Amino acid sequence: MIICKTPRELDIMREAGRIVALTHQELKKHIVPGITTRELDDIADQFIRKHDAIPSFKGYNGFRGSICASVNDELVHGIPGDRVLNNGDIISIDIGAKYNGYHGDSAWTYAIGQINEESQRLMDVTEESLYKGLEEAKPGERLSNISHAIQTYAESNGFSIVREYVGHGVGQDLHEDPQIPHYGPPNRGPRLKPGMVLAIEPMVNAGSRYVKTLTDNWTVVTVDGKRCAHFEHTIAITESGYEILTKA
Repeated sequence: MIICKTPRELDIMREAGRIVALTHQELKKHIVPGITTRELDDIADQFIRKHDAIPSFKGYNGFRGSICASVNDELVHGIPGDRVLNNGDIISIDIGAKYNGYHGDSAWTYAIGQINEESQRLMDVTEESLYKGLEEAKPGERLSNISHAIQTYAESNGFSIVREYVGHGVGQDLHEDPQIPHYGPPNRGPRLKPGMVLAIEPMVNAGSRYVKTLTDNWTVVTVDGKRCAHFEHTIAITESGYEILTKA
């Protein structure tokens, strides 16, 4: 069941989303060669709690980190640890914050120092594919129009869309209905209605679309070892379009 949020709930979710966005801004200051993913996790944890929220991911199904930190060929669910970030790496950081019972959720991919042209293009196309999808986020439109726009843009630029992981509704639960693939034909699925809150999060690979989970049972990597990127915003459907909730 898709839950449409009330104006009061949306106000709370705006603050949850703002905290997530501010946490991204804070982490960006520290994403430099030489830092470990655990250090970034500690910074995020303290920052979220300082803003009267709690990290959504900490303890979620046993996950140990407050953020997901996925480097280079790691797509999602990277566990923060002793890995040192080096010049030329890219890192996808997924952040969730629960404020007054409601979640905000946003992921972004960052460059470490100077990166190569292919990695920069991968990041640019993935981010732009997110906004291409959001252009279709309007009341009355079918959900899969978002999915189709993302896939069309990413694949037209020579990249591939991961199919095993999808966007989702957000609210009192971190993952709610509907599930939102980032591929597929247009004009399918439920019609969008004001009050729906959705996490749109294209995951794009430089090589093939295939991924696998490592033996830690969390970290997802590309099968071919090529790099991948992940961008995500939580949005609310409005009377005239959409509102990005995960913004400062």
